[in-house]
Amino acid sequence: MTDTRTWRLEAATPDAAPEIHGLRERLADWLHEKGIQQWPRGEVTLDRIASEIERAEWHCVRLPELGVVAGMRVLWSDPDFWGEDTTPAVYVHGLMVDRSMARTGMGTFLLESAADLGRAAGVDTLRLDCAESNDVLRSYYAAHGFREVGRHVVRGLFPVTLFERLIDRNAATSPR
Repeated sequence: MTDTRTWRLEAATPDAAPEIHGLRERLADWLHEKGIQQWPRGEVTLDRIASEIERAEWHCVRLPELGVVAGMRVLWSDPDFWGEDTTPAVYVHGLMVDRSMARTGMGTFLLESAADLGRAAGVDTLRLDCAESNDVLRSYYAAHGFREVGRHVVRGLFPVTLFERLIDRNAATSPR
């Protein structure tokens, strides 16, 4: 595991859009090559990411020698997946870790950073989703304290499992 104290989650700036888009495309290709149904290839455009950055939805980790190596969208409501649920929560979408950072703890760092954002905003719940058929990712989230709380079909493509976990209000924040 690498030293997470050197990692810092930052709000994405417009100049990060091409890097975030490139990371998403590389990961979508990798998933497709592995036969994992999670992200349809070409689903997210550069313009869409740029627009989401303008709305302050994207956060990323940038390393000096590598550029953007991880990112996630953070939302404060998610009617597309969770309906009109009014539970105050932080929602994570598009959590991405460059394959060069696999098994370094970066995914855990992102999840804990999302919990920190929720804690700072005064919410008690962290939510996310993944393709129902992605057993590896479902197990990963379960190992990080998430419980399955529902199912949703994405625009007729494939079902996703909805996960949530409570945010410990007394936990120390992640180094950022």
